[in-house]
Amino acid sequence: MTPGGKNRPVDAVWPPELLAALSVTPSASKVWVAFSGGLDSTLLLYAAHQCFGGHIAAIHINHQLQPNAGECEAHCRAVCHELGVELVVEAVAVNSNNGAGLEESARNERYQAFERRLRSGEVLLMAHHNDDQAETVLFRLIRGTGVAGLAGMPVQRPLGKGVLFRPLLAFDREQLTRWANRFALKWADDPSNDNERFDRNFLRHTILKPLKLRWPTLLQRVNHTVEACREADQLADQLAQIQYASCADASGAIGLMRFRNMTLAEQKNLLHWAIRKRGWPFPSIKQWGEALAQLISARADGAPEIQGDGFTIRRYRDAIYLVADPKLVPASPRVLSASSSVEWGLYRFYLEAAGTAGGVAPEIEVRARAGGERIRPERNGPSRLLKIWLQETAVPPWQRQGLPLLWEAGELVGVADLWISPRFSGAGPESGWRILTERDFN
Repeated sequence: MTPGGKNRPVDAVWPPELLAALSVTPSASKVWVAFSGGLDSTLLLYAAHQCFGGHIAAIHINHQLQPNAGECEAHCRAVCHELGVELVVEAVAVNSNNGAGLEESARNERYQAFERRLRSGEVLLMAHHNDDQAETVLFRLIRGTGVAGLAGMPVQRPLGKGVLFRPLLAFDREQLTRWANRFALKWADDPSNDNERFDRNFLRHTILKPLKLRWPTLLQRVNHTVEACREADQLADQLAQIQYASCADASGAIGLMRFRNMTLAEQKNLLHWAIRKRGWPFPSIKQWGEALAQLISARADGAPEIQGDGFTIRRYRDAIYLVADPKLVPASPRVLSASSSVEWGLYRFYLEAAGTAGGVAPEIEVRARAGGERIRPERNGPSRLLKIWLQETAVPPWQRQGLPLLWEAGELVGVADLWISPRFSGAGPESGWRILTERDFN
């Protein structure tokens, strides 16, 4: 524990630049402060309390990794009790054997806990500052990154259903320390911050410290790079959006004709934007030119693909698809009724009355394909093998087997979101009931 002399700030004037940074916090129904108990988050909590009074809450993530984890949690409880601030403590279990490393695993658990807690319209304040930004940029540079990575941490971004906001990014660690000492704050030191076996600590103590001594304006220079890369990333995103709008259909399939006429840089940029838009990490592939050439030049009936983390880039006929890894589907049939919707993999089905003449609600059975099913796509037309109809409708092969089928009294009345019988579709469905479908394209 590092004391500043008193439990509460001394009677001093709060720095106007600090209060100004907090005054532009996005409008929120509730403001949370990520409170680790360290110097930075302690200063942020007190400053937020000064700005917003009792309309804030704090959240402390106990990673259960350090010997003083319990002491740190107790300190956070004492500070919040003294301020009259609501505190939520989330204990997380960090798995360091998943290949990501202890630092990355702890970060992932921390942010997942934040996402679970945040509700729509709520904001989470985090105490990242200018030194953290420089560490992040250098760390990403060493790992290998593009302009999006070198753009560093944004001041604001979506987080779960809420918003993450970093009001202290413009200030360096030295400035925050001076303010914390001026107000005689008490904070809990994390002993792991001095352990240089962790990459970020090594960068902080062994690399950045001498660099800042050599070039006192280092942080400002890094900020110039961050801003330039952020502008370049925004321009790349704008180009990708324009090109995506010109070659993608409503389902997100990218037309091959326009895609193959783009330069390799444009192709990668478009895919990077489309993948990031869906919340997936961009695949780490050294020979992108070769991989995309194989994807583009494959036979129309071929099945080339590029594997990502949680998804696959696939080619089918004259389009490129970003396909999420399949979700688990029920092992047995489900019954769709007026009182019970059915979730099936990427799909969700609802049954609603069409007007006031619905009558008794039918029971619709939802089940997987078994093979040999027949469909009657036209009201009075002949029935056909579903397998042939799916091929002619150009449904990609990877979607066909997992499609949910909807049955009423032994008759096929729906195929996922591709076709619904007139008995249950249109402005005036014959049965008086309408089947509604939703699909998660991500």
